[in-house]
Amino acid sequence: MKTLYGVELSATLISSLTDAVDEEVTVWRSRPLEPVWPIVYFDGIVVHVRGTSGHVSQHTIYVALGVNLAGKKELLGLWLAESEGAKFWLQVLTDLKNRGLNDIFVACIDGLAGFPDAIRAAYPQTKVQLCIVHLVRAALRYVSDQDSKAVARDLKKIYGAATLLEAEQALEDFAQAWQASYPTIIKMWRAKWTDIITLFDFPAPIRKAISTTNAIESVNSVIRKFTRNRKIYPNEESALKITFMAIREASKKWTMPIRNWKAALNHFAILFEDRLPMQLS
Repeated sequence: MKTLYGVELSATLISSLTDAVDEEVTVWRSRPLEPVWPIVYFDGIVVHVRGTSGHVSQHTIYVALGVNLAGKKELLGLWLAESEGAKFWLQVLTDLKNRGLNDIFVACIDGLAGFPDAIRAAYPQTKVQLCIVHLVRAALRYVSDQDSKAVARDLKKIYGAATLLEAEQALEDFAQAWQASYPTIIKMWRAKWTDIITLFDFPAPIRKAISTTNAIESVNSVIRKFTRNRKIYPNEESALKITFMAIREASKKWTMPIRNWKAALNHFAILFEDRLPMQLS
């Protein structure tokens, strides 16, 4: 500040400014939530934090991005942890529940460890959908350059199928074609099949919204852009504070519903009629 603007800031002033942000973050993280969210995306971004002992360790800031009944995005919460698992995710979901979030129709995730078990414990009616884009990317890590286009094309036949029956047949066809070369991909998709095929429970307008976590990926890109010059955070609170400020700026642009929302809502209203608020049912 002194070099750029010729202004000196005292330690007391800096503390008072950051304390004001701390209070704002605390209020925001504990604010009440609407009871029903048709779609909630969960993902994380890795940061490095210096502990009280001076040791720097890798943490992940986990974010929950909801789409409300008006089709608009809203960040529901931030959580920082060194590891994930069913116990951690149950704490996250309990936090959301305690703040009034009673029902999620579809939870979209990117292979978060322990999450499917936790969501089924906290929200047993919620359907879990794995991000197809990330599944394909993970599969292609095992594939040679010369085979990548053919493998990607055959994987698209699975998730792009019109019906579950066609998808199951496409998976079998994929296995016959690539078992000898890439058995790991087939094993991986079969192991996660239950949470891959959720999209076949829904018509096209909802499929487009839940088959990828692109909505939350865009949020993560905003966080990375805002924090790219901060290689190490001095503590956990500072990491959450900077992330909160990045999201606060990004959310000012979230003024419109997600694409094709009205068509998706019409289908949600039919499929989940008994779970919609009275004014919408």
